[in-house]
Amino acid sequence: MRSFWTEPFLWIHLAGLAALPLTLELVWLGLAVGDPILPVLLELLLVATIGIGPVLWMQLTHPFDIFSLLIVAIKPEQLTKEQKKILSLFKTKPNKILTVAGIVLMLWILWQINRLAPLSVTVASWIPGGHLVGLLGAALAFLVSNLFLQVPLSVTQVLLTSESVWQATPAYPIDKIQQDFTIPGIKVKQILPFVQGDTKR
Repeated sequence: MRSFWTEPFLWIHLAGLAALPLTLELVWLGLAVGDPILPVLLELLLVATIGIGPVLWMQLTHPFDIFSLLIVAIKPEQLTKEQKKILSLFKTKPNKILTVAGIVLMLWILWQINRLAPLSVTVASWIPGGHLVGLLGAALAFLVSNLFLQVPLSVTQVLLTSESVWQATPAYPIDKIQQDFTIPGIKVKQILPFVQGDTKR
């Protein structure tokens, strides 16, 4: 087992992948609501743009800071040296390549979901608001789906890092974390009681 595999936040965010089937099912239902208003390809482009654009931009420019849960995040100055090394791995070229590969996969999945949308028309007929609401719901669900895929993909890339590369990885500069990463929620000193903070630079 690699030394950094003991970091609980890696496994917590990897587990987020389990929610992906549920969010994709919401995309499926949303696309099936009502009759199309625009050409199918245009509607799919709208869903893809809303669902992919923000997550793609985030992961390529300001990767998601995994040292957070729901609405709280650990303050950058409280991160341990090992945690700051993990952040450095999120800014590597392989992680960006994996991000783009994940987007291609999600576009293919969206196309397949749209092909199967007629199968859920009966269930979707119970959803109020008509096709426009369904389309918006599908786009938002697709956005969440991309988030639930991209963050675990980044985590997977870190977990597959060799021990030798890990040892050679520098800790990310503490004064750049705030500007280089997406840190969601309220910043706190500690989230998990069994994880000790470290203010060493």
